[in-house]
Amino acid sequence: MSEAVVKIRMMSGCEDLVPAKAHADDAAYDLRARVDMELPPGTSVLVPTGMFMELPPGYEAQVRPRSGLALKHNLMLTNSPGTIDAGYRGEVGVIMFNAGKTPFPVRRGERIAQMVICRLPEIELAVVDSLSDSDRGEGGFGSTGRG
Repeated sequence: MSEAVVKIRMMSGCEDLVPAKAHADDAAYDLRARVDMELPPGTSVLVPTGMFMELPPGYEAQVRPRSGLALKHNLMLTNSPGTIDAGYRGEVGVIMFNAGKTPFPVRRGERIAQMVICRLPEIELAVVDSLSDSDRGEGGFGSTGRG
């Protein structure tokens, strides 16, 4: 199986922010903040990364939170995982939410999120009149117990 090539372009002056894996066997590339900014409590803020990308057709990138920021600082991504489609060519931004009680300073170059690149399966949606039965049926939203 051949490797897919994902092209990235960095905004001028952001060459030091190229996404990278911390370890060779990591699943995700670390995304870094392009600017210094502050995340007020109870607010979502778009944090720019300085990166633009071209995914091959049939691929997506998923932007996910960093577990350390979530655990230690109550920071999360509002639309987690955020999806970057193959046709998008704008700057990749991370929508961060501060669920803590104090402002959180984001510093340029700080790792703010993770990006996983995934191949999408070929899918055909078929509109039908009925679906097969299953043990679960229509049960959802905590139907099997607490939460």
